[in-house]
Amino acid sequence: MTWWMIIRNSLRQHALSTAITALSIGLGGGLLMAIWVVNFQSQRAFKNVTGGFDAILGPRGSETQLVLNSLFHMDSSPGLINHADYENFRKSYKRFYRNAVPIAVGDNFQGYRIVGTTHDLFAAEYSPGETYELAMGENFIRNEKQWNKEAVIGDTVARKLGWRVNQKFRPYHGLKFAEGQQPHKDEYIVVGILRPTGTPADQVIWVPIEGLQQMDGHDAQYAGDVSAVLIQLSTNTTARAFGMNSLDAIYNKGTDHLTFVKSTADVVARLFDRLGWAEKVLRWVALLVAVVAAGSVLASIYNTMNERRREFAILRSLGAGRGTVFGVIVLESATIAALGAVIGFAVYGGIMFAAESILRNEIGVTLHPFEQHPVMVIVPVGLVMLGVVVGIIPALKAYRTDVAENLIPQS
Repeated sequence: MTWWMIIRNSLRQHALSTAITALSIGLGGGLLMAIWVVNFQSQRAFKNVTGGFDAILGPRGSETQLVLNSLFHMDSSPGLINHADYENFRKSYKRFYRNAVPIAVGDNFQGYRIVGTTHDLFAAEYSPGETYELAMGENFIRNEKQWNKEAVIGDTVARKLGWRVNQKFRPYHGLKFAEGQQPHKDEYIVVGILRPTGTPADQVIWVPIEGLQQMDGHDAQYAGDVSAVLIQLSTNTTARAFGMNSLDAIYNKGTDHLTFVKSTADVVARLFDRLGWAEKVLRWVALLVAVVAAGSVLASIYNTMNERRREFAILRSLGAGRGTVFGVIVLESATIAALGAVIGFAVYGGIMFAAESILRNEIGVTLHPFEQHPVMVIVPVGLVMLGVVVGIIPALKAYRTDVAENLIPQS
């Protein structure tokens, strides 16, 4: 009888305990891998989703709120930059930047945010090496009649609402949709649909900024105001640092009503640092589940030792050495752990697909469940090694089995 036949028979005889133990190991391993990968990919996605913009100018308030509102299209707007301040920035400080794109928010359609902007937004790289492309239709055409009532929509908006080019709609006031609310009188028409970007831009309805500022129902005295200005600094390192520090001094220290976010990437990094404790707690919980499951492997095999003493004694009498018996027990423990690791990949896949769906639908950020990560090798190997370690204790007990004593039938 080969080692594998012995192990297979043992696993069959204790199928229920084997299944429960392997499932526990799989749950812990899957959680551990998913937490690690979700954390890694979401951090990378958020840090890369700057829309190609290094800095933001906005009303006085929280830098985090300004970044979330302007780039991730989340949270409420902290206020407005009045027209005079915007024009002063655009004309007086052009030497400090290479591109500045105004945005205006304040309206939605069934919860999808409507953002007023200019053509320059779509010329920027939303992620390193990636630019906005149209899947169908065209961009705003300024010289056409009613051009300021045109819209370019993100891929998620098109899919969720079932919209195509030439779809007409009337916006609702506010950033959140309320049932029973009356829409604006102005009617917009979809002229273009963007290709998927895997960023929050997929969930946005983009319109010419003049169209949003002059929309029916908006206060005319704020018609020239903007919510924020997205800024691309110079690519030259020295000029970039000079422009960043100069604008920081002008707005953060020289005014009391405007905020200059000099590094959107730093703000996102700080945001993740604040949330880091939650990720650490989840990681420790997953690790604890895996360790407890490994302990159950030990308990499961150890508890069967009494009923298997005669089996091991017979093996010894048939010529099997102590090392063989020891190896069978250790390998059995490792096999259960390996089964758990396989189940762990199924658990990992389920968690990743659920997390990807939630992040894509709620924020617009895309995860990649099948993207390779070192933890997807480290965790399964670690689980098997843990199985080997916990298998040593019952293996030592079997190793010391007295052949003569245990061949005697128990009365």
